[in-house]
Amino acid sequence: QVHLVESGGGLVQAGGSLRLSCAASGRTFSSSSMGWFRQAPGKEREFVASISWSGERTYYAAFVKSRFTISRDNAKNTVYLQLNSLKPEDTAVYYCAASGLGRPVVSTLRYDFWGQGIQVTVSS
Repeated sequence: QVHLVESGGGLVQAGGSLRLSCAASGRTFSSSSMGWFRQAPGKEREFVASISWSGERTYYAAFVKSRFTISRDNAKNTVYLQLNSLKPEDTAVYYCAASGLGRPVVSTLRYDFWGQGIQVTVSS
């Protein structure tokens, strides 16, 4: 069992930055791959980024275009998503998730545990 809690969201102007954190509890965090997803109003939840259990492998959605960086600190049971050069279209609720597969995963169906989500709002 993994319990996930996101933090670090908020309101930022276009071009600004935020760092999202996802704190995990549970003994399986260090062996789990982690992912970030987002869901805008009226849209489906979409993949943003994923990182392997070791942190050595990452995978990003095409729209990220080097603006976002996923990382993890297994000693702190935390995964991060650095958001740079934010655009109004990045406005969404951001979710972190844990997968027992251990490798970067895109599909929501392969994630076992989800956080409650955190709002990111980018003003123009």
